[in-house]
Amino acid sequence: MNTFDDPDVVGITLTPRAAAHVRRWLGGAEVRLRVKPTGCSGYAYVIEANAGTNAADRRLESEGICIVVDPTSLNLVRGTQVDYVREGLNAAFQFHNPNVTATCGCGESFTVAASPDSASQSHGQ
Repeated sequence: MNTFDDPDVVGITLTPRAAAHVRRWLGGAEVRLRVKPTGCSGYAYVIEANAGTNAADRRLESEGICIVVDPTSLNLVRGTQVDYVREGLNAAFQFHNPNVTATCGCGESFTVAASPDSASQSHGQ
């Protein structure tokens, strides 16, 4: 489903740095943002080249980049801003997710408050 103009979908935004990195990394191709059950807090972000879409996927646009998100992940990342930061020799995407209620000590996984859409998720257990 294309949600570029759907006012009911609170989107995901890329900072100009994140968009520039996606363009360098993928040549401007579509990127997929998803979450997977993992870690000590429940979920981890995965951002990768989009290998294909399903009918239920949402297609969002930010900074000229198409972001594909499955409905389950979208419920966990609504309103998230994705940045790309360099700290010393390290560089990585950084996620500013307003839905996060806790993160693990190492920062690799996160928890969100239970909602009707995410309560059915078992956090991988």
